[in-house]
Amino acid sequence: MSNQEITQERIQNLWKQLKQQAEAGGYHLNPDDEFTKDLVRSLIVNQQRYGYRACPCRLAAGEKASDLDIICPCDYRDADISEYGACYCGLYVSEDVVTGEKSIRMIPERRPAPEERAARTLSAKNVHKPLAMPVWRCRVCGYLCARDGPPEVCPICKAKKERFERFM
Repeated sequence: MSNQEITQERIQNLWKQLKQQAEAGGYHLNPDDEFTKDLVRSLIVNQQRYGYRACPCRLAAGEKASDLDIICPCDYRDADISEYGACYCGLYVSEDVVTGEKSIRMIPERRPAPEERAARTLSAKNVHKPLAMPVWRCRVCGYLCARDGPPEVCPICKAKKERFERFM
């Protein structure tokens, strides 16, 4: 299927699906529908090109194992939203952006260089190494996540950030 064969109906259907998934997980899609649908179109293009939805804002290697961290939603989304109000490409935004209390500003790239990612993969094979990030536990439902800080909203029970405790 060529880029010309990506219909508005297909874009609309994926946009609706992503919006429902985002809201069910406590996230929000960018309220600029035209901008967001351009990103959704790019996700469809990447799905056709690579067989997976690589983030439209980053250059994919075309090898799923190398691109796992940038399959949408990427590994960097939550930290970007917490710190900057949006993910790197602007597909996902915080509630403050949706309500207009915060505007999207430039977001620096968090993805490490290829050689650093390769080194991390090799060092990850050492199972006796201490955790690189703290683990956070939702006190409401027990959901666990490893990241610098807790998510804004629990993707399971929708509890707010303050309901998380440092677990490890």
